[in-house]
Amino acid sequence: MRIGLPTIPLFMLAGILFGPHTPGIALFDDPTDLKLLSALGLVFLLFYLGLEFHTDDLVAGGGRLLLSGGLYLLLNVGGGLAFGFALGWGGREAFVLAGVIGISSSAIVTKILMDLGRLGNPESKLILGIIVVEDVFLALYLALLQPILGDAHGFGEAAAEFGKALAFLLVLVIAARYGARWIGKLVDLKDDELVVVTFVGLAVLTAGIAEEFGVSDAIGAFMVGLILGATRHAPRIRQLVHPLRDAFGAIFFFAFGLSIDPGDLASVALPVLAAVLLTVVLNMSAGLLAGRLHGFGRTASANVALTVLSRGEFALVLASMAAAAGLDARLAPFIAGYVLVLAVAGPLAATRSEHIARLLPARLFPERRPEPSPS
Repeated sequence: MRIGLPTIPLFMLAGILFGPHTPGIALFDDPTDLKLLSALGLVFLLFYLGLEFHTDDLVAGGGRLLLSGGLYLLLNVGGGLAFGFALGWGGREAFVLAGVIGISSSAIVTKILMDLGRLGNPESKLILGIIVVEDVFLALYLALLQPILGDAHGFGEAAAEFGKALAFLLVLVIAARYGARWIGKLVDLKDDELVVVTFVGLAVLTAGIAEEFGVSDAIGAFMVGLILGATRHAPRIRQLVHPLRDAFGAIFFFAFGLSIDPGDLASVALPVLAAVLLTVVLNMSAGLLAGRLHGFGRTASANVALTVLSRGEFALVLASMAAAAGLDARLAPFIAGYVLVLAVAGPLAATRSEHIARLLPARLFPERRPEPSPS
């Protein structure tokens, strides 16, 4: 079965090809010309991610889902952190790489499930559950990363900045838990244009307030999406924000590609290859363990392991944050190459999961027999 490749690597490649570092036509001489539009792309990407988050899904999954998601994060984020320190590019760079390698692309994962018609499969609930657990971790990770990227002096200052970020998060979580009904009244409007203006204003305003508190604007946008996602207007907002996310997200990926010098990709080819191999091993291990924990057979377990392999939008968000913080210049081309490989290889691998499944020992992944229907 054929699957269309995700657009993220295509937008990145377009930025590289038509950027100032590649011979030929340069659409932009300075990538910062798109800085404002790119920032809006980041806001809409994280806003949509928060909007898609459902706490009910996390609770309904129970302990096994939390265990599976925690195991996935432990292996992938922990492996990414160890890999980052092994590269020797610096401690702050290692913490960025932990998120780059550890967190999969929810956009690409969802697209794979839709394109392959697997949304109704039993294992897809586990896959989406892992994405939900990642979303929870994402908010905490960004709160922790901000003082690290800010180069706080000493443990006390870093702890104070993290505490401030965590307090900001808690205020928004309380708003999501207890104030969703009241906040929902702001978007309880008949005119779609007014609804768009309202939620865009809320997302941009909260992102700006977050930056004033020394917190990433990404956290602010994510939490506003989380709050509005808890209202009865969430389906309507998702439908209205979708074209904005696609349009400004495309600019974000394109602008990131503009900043990449193709010559730098060759210098990080070996680290990229090592990171890709590490990601495959860690994802296969975490996915197969999660599949076995849930009693899935070989095919379903292989689907879990390979569907969550892709990396995409969040890795590029981290690359953008790292560049703004003045971290090692090798990070941007490394992340670009890493995302390009996995954003293409991930969907292709997912379409061939049955071939991998045949290599798994049947005794460890016994296939479930359908229960007889009552006569």
